[in-house]
Amino acid sequence: MPNRLLPALLLTALASCGAAKDNTMNETVTRFALASSDISEGQPIPAVHTCDGGNQSPALSWDEPPAGTKSLALVMDDPDAPSGIFRHWGAYNISATVRSIPAGGAIGKQAANGFGNSRYGGPCPPKGHGPHRYLFKLYALDVERLAVPLDAKVEQVEAEAQKHQLGLAELTGTYERK
Repeated sequence: MPNRLLPALLLTALASCGAAKDNTMNETVTRFALASSDISEGQPIPAVHTCDGGNQSPALSWDEPPAGTKSLALVMDDPDAPSGIFRHWGAYNISATVRSIPAGGAIGKQAANGFGNSRYGGPCPPKGHGPHRYLFKLYALDVERLAVPLDAKVEQVEAEAQKHQLGLAELTGTYERK
């Protein structure tokens, strides 16, 4: 009988080789609310927050993050960009006690965006490309500081944040240049 179990044990062992915990699919991630006095969920982003206006970051506020949150990380991206996801903004090592960012404000350490700047870069889709979605994602983290380089790019911040997320709050706005 032991000889019949050996192939099943070997297949199980091989299937688990290299397996890693994927926190992006962590079922224990708590959702909390992210809101803006400048942007309504699913609605167009006002021009003042885009490259066609003042390129000013919108005001954001959020609920109490999950228990155990030690810091926060914020990411804004455009998943509809022609060349793939375009990263507009990243901030990290934000104190867990903070509950808002004022319009035009910055908080925490700023990551390098797709424009090559370490600050907010507003929506700026190609003219005539149709409406794009802009996703604001606020990660509640189980670490006080993310282990990213000093010159971290937004995608590095998000990848590291996903490894440490306890909670996630999201807000989506749209923008179209005609």
